[in-house]
Formats: sequence, structure tokens, C-alpha cells
Amino acid sequence: MTTSDDNVTIITMEDMAEVFAVTDDFGIHRESVSVELAREDPGEVGIDERGRVEITLPVTQSPADFASTIRAELERRGYSHNPGQVVTNDGDGDGDGDEEEDEDDWLS
Repeated sequence: MTTSDDNVTIITMEDMAEVFAVTDDFGIHRESVSVELAREDPGEVGIDERGRVEITLPVTQSPADFASTIRAELERRGYSHNPGQVVTNDGDGDGDGDEEEDEDDWLS
């Protein structure tokens, strides 16, 4: 999608599906993936200090084509490709189930 006023290309749900198809196969929880709303060349894949995967999709390349760049960068950074694994939201991300549940005290 391109806006007429700024000529900015905005990502779509289909674009996000392409990104998640890759990150899901690495067992990266979707809440740990940040994708810029506007596409920008040349595109970028990074990991912030908290371990969140930050992705900017390029304007001149389809998300399906850029998926190989995402995959290669995640492998270079030590992520293991394991298609079909189940990604859970267990709190601390280690999957051991020992996370403490947050109480609703923030509501008080």
C-alpha cells in the first residue's frame, strides 16, 4: 500500500504473514518481532539489546524474496531453524514453565 501524500509504502497483513512464516520457523515468539510500518530500502534485520527481532521490509523487493535475507540473518545470529515447532507465550521464553504469574495489582 502506498499513501498518495508522502509516497510511503506501508506494510500489509500479507507482508506480516511472510515475516511470521520465517520467524515462526525459528521459534521466535511473535511478540518478540517488531516490523516497521513503512517499508524502506534496502531493508534491514537486527536484534535489539533486549533480544527483540527488528525488521524493516524493503520497498524494491517483495517480502517473499526478502524472507531469505531474514532467514540468513537469524541463522548468522545463532537462531536455529526448526520448522513446525510450537511457539508459546510462557513469560520468560525458556519454556520451562517456572514463570511466576503476574498478579492484577497494577489495576489497584
